[in-house]
Amino acid sequence: MNKYLAKIIASDQEGLQMISACSSGAKVKVADIKYLASNKVFLISIERTKIESNQEHTKINSICRFDFVDKVRSKNINQSNQETVLELIGIDYLKNNDDYEINLIFNNNAHIALTTETIEVRLEDQSEIKKL
Repeated sequence: MNKYLAKIIASDQEGLQMISACSSGAKVKVADIKYLASNKVFLISIERTKIESNQEHTKINSICRFDFVDKVRSKNINQSNQETVLELIGIDYLKNNDDYEINLIFNNNAHIALTTETIEVRLEDQSEIKKL
């Protein structure tokens, strides 16, 4: 069972592009976006299609974890409606002086910008979503 579950760790642009490609088109509920400020950890739980193994019909629950996050800004995301489902289009970043700004880009012009001191991102599959 576990052979389906991937774990990708990114610490540079290439790794981040890989995670972006794997999570492109993923569904994210607003309730599943969390920033643990005291730990500098930003977590997002996504439902994604398993593209990296040519199993397009396999849906996977994954957690994308960003470490060393100093600040989080969101735009066009209504946080009072926790049931809203966003679609993750991609993840990119900018180098800004000594910091990085990692951008999570969603549909409907929504995005979340994470200010981090380093790129430390992991995408970890939790479980396969069973078809009925």
